[in-house]
Amino acid sequence: MELPTQLTLEQEFKMQILREQVKNLSREQAQDYLIEVLKQNMVKDNLFKHFLKKAA
Repeated sequence: MELPTQLTLEQEFKMQILREQVKNLSREQAQDYLIEVLKQNMVKDNLFKHFLKKAA
């Protein structure tokens, strides 16, 4: 089974928008943003694991 490791065209577009937005952030704003993104990613991982357990 091949895993999709490439971004879709839509995701690439969103990434470009984010690149432009973060260029104007201060160091503190960028650090806060990074921490929030990492937190959301951890929550997503927890939800994914939860649903996998429920499906098994």
